[in-house]
Amino acid sequence: MRGWRWKREARLAGWLGVLALFILLLPVPAHGTLRTLHLDLDARQFEFTPPRFEVAQGDEVVIRLSASDVVHGFYLDDYGIERRVVPGVVEEIRFTADRAGKFRFRCSVSCGPMHPFMIGELVVTPNLPFFKAAGFVVLALGLLLAHRWRHLSAALSPQAEPVQGDR
Repeated sequence: MRGWRWKREARLAGWLGVLALFILLLPVPAHGTLRTLHLDLDARQFEFTPPRFEVAQGDEVVIRLSASDVVHGFYLDDYGIERRVVPGVVEEIRFTADRAGKFRFRCSVSCGPMHPFMIGELVVTPNLPFFKAAGFVVLALGLLLAHRWRHLSAALSPQAEPVQGDR
């Protein structure tokens, strides 16, 4: 019985070690620190160039919006940011990407028959160092609970009492 308990604890420690190694080797983006990103966005019938941006959660984003042909608009879903831009003028949009996820931006000024299809996407990636730290906290709590459980189960296990003969 005692050997079985030791093997179970060794197996648990092995799995927790693998989990710790996985968390440790989890890739962290090269831009681990928060930064200010300056992005150029050009609006023309009927597209945004580039159509997709990727930033990290917490980054400050500065978009320099320009129009190449006619008056266009810019509306970023879930952030409530809206601007209008005329050809030859550059509008600056500044915000903090504080929510992880995919957010669409679209032209908010009717610019022609294909206007409803003039959309782009902002991708805000989660802050991975936070998740690595949370993983280590969960791992540490798991090790603590496993250690306490071992001591508790040893204290509660029935021990054989010596048999006393009749006298």
